Amino acid sequence: MGKENYTYLTEFILLGLSSDHQTQILLFVVFLIIYLLTVFGNLLIILLIHVDSRLHTPMYFFLKNLSLNDLCFSTTIVPKMLVHFLVVRKTISFAGCSMQMFFFLIMGCTESSLLAVMSYDRYIAVCKPLHYSTIMTHRVCVLLVVGSWASGIFVSVVDTTFTLCLSYQGPNLINHYFCEPPALLKLASEETYTAEMVIFAMGVVILLGPVSLILFSYWNIIYTVVQMQSGEGRLKVFSTCSSHFIVVIFFYGSTIFTYMQPNSKKMNEGDKVISVFYSVVTSMMNPFIYSLRNKDVKEALRKVLKRELR
Repeated sequence: MGKENYTYLTEFILLGLSSDHQTQILLFVVFLIIYLLTVFGNLLIILLIHVDSRLHTPMYFFLKNLSLNDLCFSTTIVPKMLVHFLVVRKTISFAGCSMQMFFFLIMGCTESSLLAVMSYDRYIAVCKPLHYSTIMTHRVCVLLVVGSWASGIFVSVVDTTFTLCLSYQGPNLINHYFCEPPALLKLASEETYTAEMVIFAMGVVILLGPVSLILFSYWNIIYTVVQMQSGEGRLKVFSTCSSHFIVVIFFYGSTIFTYMQPNSKKMNEGDKVISVFYSVVTSMMNPFIYSLRNKDVKEALRKVLKRELR
């Protein structure tokens, strides 16, 4: 049978996170709450940054884009997953699977770049405060954000192309709750080495590259903070940067584990649980641990609520 036969495969069956009916109902409730919190939190951040002129700074410009990305990231995966918790036959068409994978990769890779850009912004703010306004101009901020989205699109196009160009002649059971390259490659009916190497190379570019910039930024931030005489100044810097670092650990830790290891023909339950962190949980966490605990954002929220209650 030739390579062209993969087009006869019109749908996949996603096995999800559990086959037990009661567990699926419980998971439906849990992920529905997570999704609602994700939508509410990220929309609120976007709204507050848009309406409060005091938040029209580079840091909040990046946060606004991160929130938009997280909103799209979660929406690419969770609604379909919620439907699958309630139905017996968890099918997704070949085209639907391809589109989900394409947009998931765009959002995931863009998030990786945005987190690196945000760490660079904090590095300039802490280590070069006198030059901050001249370095982080509006034009530079826009270029950094456009570059982040462009890198996400580029990696997504490459990974999706190499994954979908393989022959899929059966079986069509994906041991996962959504379509992503590592899960799909396990079903390929031909040698996947080239695709794996390309995805690994893209992973080096879009994961290890940003991680290197983040480590460089935080090394310099820590060094600068240690030199500070003011205890209050140290506390302020650590408060600003600690939340970002928590998000970085969750996102990069789980993503690198999935995309930077050799492909195995068998996906275990642990792999699926780990992927929950970068595909669902991080998008919910970002607005709450990175933004809503921020004093400026709280003040903006207070102003909006006061205006609405008049």
